[in-house]
Amino acid sequence: MTAQKIRDIALRHFARNGYEGASLADIAAEVGIKKPSIYNHFKGKDELFMAVYQEAATRELQFVEADLKPNRSSSLELQLLGFLSGYKERYEQEENTKFFLRMSFFPPVHLRRQSMALSLHYIDRMAEAASLLFQSAKQDGSIDADVTVEQATGAYMAVLDSLFVEMLYGDHDHYKRRLDAAWHVFWRGVRSN
Repeated sequence: MTAQKIRDIALRHFARNGYEGASLADIAAEVGIKKPSIYNHFKGKDELFMAVYQEAATRELQFVEADLKPNRSSSLELQLLGFLSGYKERYEQEENTKFFLRMSFFPPVHLRRQSMALSLHYIDRMAEAASLLFQSAKQDGSIDADVTVEQATGAYMAVLDSLFVEMLYGDHDHYKRRLDAAWHVFWRGVRSN
């Protein structure tokens, strides 16, 4: 129970202050324990950070895999566009999403190798989920016959990557303009005519 509470509170601190700005003393105080008690659960700040990062990645994957599951009650266009819009909303409202994306782009330097391995696994799993959706769409004729599943997946991931950058650096207006422009070109290129 205490280890989970430490991770939950640490998530907020890491999301708001980054690795360097998060203080174990502040985390412990918010949990209601003394700082040395954290070491009963985690070897140090690095282990706590990686535990929080792993948990955040797992939650994000659950969202992605559920949201990109082929859905016959929604058109491919609405599902794909809805995912992109929904991710922005998650980023604005969910500490978990904010933390995960920020740390995927800006991991602590000394934890870069471990963080990047986790981020790349996440990106690969996200691409697999998108690929399954495009495979289903290809079978039912929703995407252009000249566009392969791999091309559609790669292009969609490129749109998503550009939107991640807007989430991190831009504001709502920049995000909306990027989404509108990228979506228009992407969808014209993959939809079946």
